[in-house]
Amino acid sequence: MTRPSGIIGLALAAAAATLAAVGCNETAKTPVQAQAQAPAPKPTAAAQTLPFPEHAGDAEYLTLLRPESRPAMEVLVEQVQASFAAGQEAYKAGNLDAARDSFDRAEELILASGFSTDADARLAALFNQITETTESYEAEAEKGNEEEVPSTPAPIDELTDLTLPPGDPRLAARAEKELMHAAHDLPLAVNDSVLQYLSFFTTPRGRAIAERGLERAGRYDEMIRRVLREEGLPTDLMYLAQAESAFLPQAVSRAGARGIWQFMPYRGEEYDLTRTYYIDERSDPEKATRAAAHHLRDLYDMFGDWYLVMAAYNSGPGNVIKGIQRTGYADFWELAKRNALPKQTRNYVPIILALALVGKDPAGYGVEVQPEKPPAVDIVHPQHPIDLHLVADATGADLADLHALNPQLTRNVTPADANFELKLPAGTAEKFTEGAGRVPQDKWTSWRLHAVESGETLAEIAKHYRVTVPAILSANHLQPRAVVPAGFVLDIPTAPPVTRLVHYRVQRGDTLEGIAERFDVTVSELKRWNNIHGAKAPRGARLRIYAGGEPAAAPRAKPKAAGQSGAGAASQDAPAGKPAGEPVQHRVRPGETLYQIAHAYKTTVEALRQANPFLADRPLLAGDLLVIQR
Repeated sequence: MTRPSGIIGLALAAAAATLAAVGCNETAKTPVQAQAQAPAPKPTAAAQTLPFPEHAGDAEYLTLLRPESRPAMEVLVEQVQASFAAGQEAYKAGNLDAARDSFDRAEELILASGFSTDADARLAALFNQITETTESYEAEAEKGNEEEVPSTPAPIDELTDLTLPPGDPRLAARAEKELMHAAHDLPLAVNDSVLQYLSFFTTPRGRAIAERGLERAGRYDEMIRRVLREEGLPTDLMYLAQAESAFLPQAVSRAGARGIWQFMPYRGEEYDLTRTYYIDERSDPEKATRAAAHHLRDLYDMFGDWYLVMAAYNSGPGNVIKGIQRTGYADFWELAKRNALPKQTRNYVPIILALALVGKDPAGYGVEVQPEKPPAVDIVHPQHPIDLHLVADATGADLADLHALNPQLTRNVTPADANFELKLPAGTAEKFTEGAGRVPQDKWTSWRLHAVESGETLAEIAKHYRVTVPAILSANHLQPRAVVPAGFVLDIPTAPPVTRLVHYRVQRGDTLEGIAERFDVTVSELKRWNNIHGAKAPRGARLRIYAGGEPAAAPRAKPKAAGQSGAGAASQDAPAGKPAGEPVQHRVRPGETLYQIAHAYKTTVEALRQANPFLADRPLLAGDLLVIQR
């Protein structure tokens, strides 16, 4: 272990100052050599205290923080954590209004403070947690047909939280021997910390974790090593991805990191990983691998030591630089021994090294592996949004398999991007082209295909899809009372997916154009829904957004009248945009009644019953598709 020299100690201090200006967790592009260096001067107490932001008009906030002798950032983080925790507890208790209020309060504390959200690693992590949690809770509370693809817990949360007994010393000799013979391009070491995890991976619980990761590695091993080689990086860095996610593209950590490389939202955006309502490229294995390679290369340019690079990947470069400045050591093991890094980070590097040792000789550690093979795929360019249910109908593929091949999709619908590549099981591209060609492109997100089975009637099919027989007849140009033979493929005109209302808090740097792109809506729709007249997104405002496009009867914000509270209070307009007399379809939402629907569409309950004969046999149900004659 070495201490930094005075010259490079000053470089580290300069780098820390730069990071403070642009955000402690942001990757600096200026190389900072962090090895073989002498102790940097310790910062004074004044330097450690962040300046308190003078924020005119925030009297409540100033009163809250001014009496404190602690740094303003410390108090801010404490208050935000308390509000966030209160929101989580309220949500668990089923009090959704209280949960939303607490989450709003946590966001407002940050926005009103005057601090940039990336001014401190803890604040940045909290802000991302609040944003991710709020969106997740909103999605769960207002779930429609267009359900979000479920995620899985990230293994790294479990591994870094472990407190392990001393390692089995008998494994040390084996590991040392392996280091002498096994090819590796990442520095590997065997010490007490690594030995603890090496021993853990030989226990039943640890062995199961290692086996799952190494088996799934087979799907991505070739691709990851190719990308790392192309970027001039050690290919053994793939074990970092195994530690992070066990190669699960839809793994999500407690902090909101996602994908096999566990990118936080802000870090993914920094490395050009797109995140919209329909896709999250943090879960795209190859794009995320390329982004991770660029990030790791930037970190190596900064630190020049792979152990420090891995530590910085986990906790942010700012935390590592602060640890080096505080102790005077640019050595991971010394920083870990002196508790100059978070516990999770102290465990993080030993986990990766232990997994690398196991991965190079699984049988030697009692780990049995049957690596999965990379899936054979066909790639098509739909050119238009299409529902994966229709893709499954056309190709015969399982919906779960389509999601596994396209893990970047966060919904069951592909984005409106002509360049989007949809992966299909090998040999099904022709079926897709033929099947999708049966359906008008403007119906790709709503219609289905159905192959008629022997003895099946149109009434049974209509009931299954919750549509009317006349609607099926019309879509397929069939005559009334037509008999459809077995094997005949029908177009099923189901309704468009229910548009989900999202409440989005405008953050620093947001633009109306950027928000509109993320949620696949237009700027004019954003302005209309939220009564925005200017060209800028009002910072801190909570916007109503109908993600994916405007529903048939979307509320529109109206100017506040006398006696109303809140800016631009929304009201429910009657459906518009369809000429009188033209039938429309309405998907019943939870809690809606026939009277409410009739009133909204300016018709009668009796007219609804006549147009939808199935209502004579049973009550109205959420999800029913009503035909409405206007």
